[in-house]
This record gives sequence, C-alpha cells and structure tokens, in this order.
Amino acid sequence: MAYKIVIDPGHGGSDWGASFNGRKEKDDVLNLAFAVGQILENAGIDVEYTRTTDVYNTPYEKATMGNNADADFFVSLHRNATGTPNAATGIETLVFNDSGIKAEMARNINENLEALGFVNRGVIERPNLVVLRRTKMPAILVEAGFIDNVNDNEKFDAQFNEIAEAIANGILDTLDMGELNETPLYRVQVGAFDSMETASALSSRLNNSGYPAYVVSSNGLYKVQVGAFANLANAVAMENRLRNDGYTTFITT
Repeated sequence: MAYKIVIDPGHGGSDWGASFNGRKEKDDVLNLAFAVGQILENAGIDVEYTRTTDVYNTPYEKATMGNNADADFFVSLHRNATGTPNAATGIETLVFNDSGIKAEMARNINENLEALGFVNRGVIERPNLVVLRRTKMPAILVEAGFIDNVNDNEKFDAQFNEIAEAIANGILDTLDMGELNETPLYRVQVGAFDSMETASALSSRLNNSGYPAYVVSSNGLYKVQVGAFANLANAVAMENRLRNDGYTTFITT
C-alpha cells in the first residue's frame, strides 16, 4: 500500500494570507502545492489536496479533510511575513511538538531548503495551530520564505522548481527512514551525485522526456531515481526503457 499525503495550500479565496506589493500568499502556495504534489506522485505517493482552486476553507475544515482522507501525513504550505518589509528572511517548519517522524520530516525539508541558500530558521513548536492540533496524522507546516522580503521572493521565483524538489525530497527522505510502508517499492536509479544542482538537472531532463524522475538525498549523495513500483516487472520494464535511451541504471528499493 502506498503512502497517502494530504497537501494543504494555505489560505485561499477571501483569505489572501500575507501579501506584499500585490503578491498574495494564497497564490504562491497553491502553485507550490501542485509542484510538490507532482513530484510525490511521480514517486508513487498517493496525493490529495485540501484545495485545487482559489477557495476558502477554515483550518478546522482542512484538518477534517486530512482526517477523512485517512492520510499518513498532512503537509501545509505557507509563506511567512513580519509586516515590515525585509525585516526577516529564511525558511522554517512548524510542528505541534518537536518529536517523532514529523520532526524528522520538518528537519529534512529545512536542510534541503537551506542547501538552496535559504536561512534555516529551524523547527518551531506551534501547538495552537488548528491544522497541527486537529489532524490525527503527523502534520507539518512549511513556511517557504518571507513574502515581504525581496530577496526571498526573488529566490522563490528563480528557484521555484528546486524549492518544490527540496520539499518533496525532504518528505521522501523521511518516508525512506520510516516503517509505515511494509511493501517494498522498486525504483530505477539513474545517477548519484555530490551536487544537488547536477542531480536536479538530470531529473529535469528525464521529466522533460516523459520519465517520472525525482531526487532523493541519502548518505551524502543526491540520487536521481525514476518511478516507484510495487511490481518488480514494472520496474524492469522502466529500466529497459531508460537503458534503450542510453542511461546507465540499476534497480533499488
């Protein structure tokens, strides 16, 4: 059985979230949610969203959606703000309490975003937030930079795909360490690199060629993998396709 993750793009509808110079948090995080969700789906994760359009649901309704989906994790995406332009910078991830697999996931995401040049503001406990308190599964809330910081916005736009990959890979790294899924998933590995930039470039090239590629960080390397198959025969078929296109591959779990 595959993992199921509910992705919650924060705010929506009449609730813009934070805004700066006409830029709205609700729009940034909806786009980010789709990008993160696509990478997770390519990796074999079952993804659901609390919203796919510009609509408003209360935080309690969003938590209820996650609970009704019987999801394994709840990931809420936001952008931070202070109300004073350029007063703060960086990323952080909020949790109900700093323990368990949710805290591991929060740190993995933060470290991946830090590797892109963001200031890592750490994992912060926020037990008063409804989407963290009312969800029955492990839940995190990612603050993907400050919307009222010019440099954070420039980075968000220029490295949008890398930011989505960093968040998705932090999630995938955590699932690889966890024991929720007893069914092995077979993946076709195409390369392993010291550089995230090199791995991301290969992953993007594969995606542009129609392969469901993504990057996983493990043991100090950035590994480019394709697919996640419960059936070994399907992984072998994918490996043959890749080899026919000239790639050197092997199957891993």
